[in-house]
Amino acid sequence: MATELRIEVLRLHPGDDLRTALLHWSEAAARAPEPVQAACVLSAVGSLTRAMLRYADAAAGTRIDGPLELLSLAGTLGPGGLHLHASVSDAEGRVLGGHVMPGCNVRTTAEIVLGLLPAHQFDRVEDPLTGYLELLAQRR
Repeated sequence: MATELRIEVLRLHPGDDLRTALLHWSEAAARAPEPVQAACVLSAVGSLTRAMLRYADAAAGTRIDGPLELLSLAGTLGPGGLHLHASVSDAEGRVLGGHVMPGCNVRTTAEIVLGLLPAHQFDRVEDPLTGYLELLAQRR
């Protein structure tokens, strides 16, 4: 099995939901002839009509109406789910960031570069200390 980093480039279109599109990509990639069991976001830029971000220790997401620039996206993707954080700026240049929730809708484009990690497998398991589904990373 190959162990080197592989690259995948995605372009999302107007109206696409950022989180949902990456979740669907991850699910399809896990079923591919050469299954992808672990990936990470290397780079992302674009624009959003709105963002739904959950701030630190908040119970729910906060809706941020745009237009917004997608400044950064970071996270891990695997068959067990994904964990994504983003930074966005509004028309006045104010920057907000947090955990990406459904409802981050692409305005014109989102260009996302993913690093595929063929020597690894990512899963999500409940952590008794946090109560959340947390990353379980294993070498394959």
